[in-house]
Amino acid sequence: MFFSFLDELRHAGIPASIKEHLTLLEALDREVIERSPEEFYYLARATFVKDEGLLDRFDQVFAKVFKGIETNYGTDAAEIPEDWLRKVAELYLTPEQMAEIEKLGSWDEIMETLKKRLEEQKERHQGGNKWIGTGGTSPFGAYGYNPEGVRIGQEEGRHGRAVKVWDKREFRNLDTKELGTRNIKIALRRLRRFAREGAADELDIDATIDGTARQGWLDIHMRPERHNAVKLLLFLDVGGSMDPHIKLCEELFSAATSEFKNLEFFYFHNCVYEGVWKDNRRRFTERTPTWDVLHKYGHDYKLVFVGDAAMSPYEISHPGGSVEHFNDEAGAAWIQRMTHVYPAAVWLNPTPEQHWSYSQSSKIIRELMNDRMYPLTLEGLDDAMRELTRKH
Repeated sequence: MFFSFLDELRHAGIPASIKEHLTLLEALDREVIERSPEEFYYLARATFVKDEGLLDRFDQVFAKVFKGIETNYGTDAAEIPEDWLRKVAELYLTPEQMAEIEKLGSWDEIMETLKKRLEEQKERHQGGNKWIGTGGTSPFGAYGYNPEGVRIGQEEGRHGRAVKVWDKREFRNLDTKELGTRNIKIALRRLRRFAREGAADELDIDATIDGTARQGWLDIHMRPERHNAVKLLLFLDVGGSMDPHIKLCEELFSAATSEFKNLEFFYFHNCVYEGVWKDNRRRFTERTPTWDVLHKYGHDYKLVFVGDAAMSPYEISHPGGSVEHFNDEAGAAWIQRMTHVYPAAVWLNPTPEQHWSYSQSSKIIRELMNDRMYPLTLEGLDDAMRELTRKH
């Protein structure tokens, strides 16, 4: 069974080596956990899962191998082994609760009835008090009510009285298909370079132990806190066609501000010109000259544009093409200057990639960025962070 578990993990795309397999067996041999399914689940998960994005897949593989659930890594179908139900009931139910269950008959009778109904029932059943279905009062099923129920095929509880939620998957939103602030943070963490700079306000345990051993008395050593030393310039397109993408950009901004200590951000509309803003209201009197940005922040900053690149081509290619003011120089000139000063640069586009070819302005921006335009998806973020970590 354990070797099939290893094979299933690999089949689901979870890196699982023999070394980790032996580590799991050694932990079981040393009895580091209590002998219960739940304890084994958490031990196996800690052993094999090194990436939060794989937690949901692990749950499905574990369910298939150890609970008898047949699944194709994305379905919610479930079946219930009797011996596991017994163990969970003994673990979670008090004697009083077990006595209440006896009102429906003995545990064996309940399980035998469940098996018979599974065999007899050939279609979905809604409501009622006998069949395995939804919205009824049977002891078996989902979205209904029974004080001693066994929940089957329901995503979440309604009364908190089910014996065990067999198909509950808490980490579905961490798989690499869905965006969200937490998942964006995970993608941004590829862009890391740790350093210790600033005031020495963190205890250096290793140096303290070594110094104390050498001196013969307590020799305390301090060190600067370890932090991400990557410097990031973030330019966000706001207004107009970007309004539908506000929520996504807010999530990206929130994730970036928490992940990068050295982050500077500015706003622009459609294309970058001679002035940018620190406030997204973009008042003319509160502009920051783009030349000041180029002179203030060094070449070691990483440059990230966020925008849908949807505009008139003239806004990029011609002086005076801006829809908000008369720009003396074309937007293309400013993009070329910025990518020259900051060689590590990418453009993140919230519009689906398959739509880019229908927009002439998107094609122009993509060419100006030397094809370094990426969709604002988890996969696109991952590719963009890889590009920024390259040596330019």
